[in-house]
Amino acid sequence: MELVSIAPVEQELTDLAEESDLDRPWITLVWNDPVNLMSYVTYVFQSYFGYSREKAEKLMLDVHQKGRAVVSTGPREKMEHDTEALQGYGLWATFQKDE
Repeated sequence: MELVSIAPVEQELTDLAEESDLDRPWITLVWNDPVNLMSYVTYVFQSYFGYSREKAEKLMLDVHQKGRAVVSTGPREKMEHDTEALQGYGLWATFQKDE
């Protein structure tokens, strides 16, 4: 007996919220921790991302004062790479879909 695939009678509609979810970029977050000095966090942002001292210090202050900062955005694979690299520097970093 041969199985025949039949197309569904009803067409599945994609929710617009799901479509816009696909368009949202991923972000890498650095979280405040009690271990790393502010000067070191600034150094890491400058070294790894190539950020100017001013931008690196602003992000470091966000980490210190707000508890976290978005340090990079882009495709998931790049954010995974950035997160692993920052963890290699000893920073508390995670990645997620942008809110």
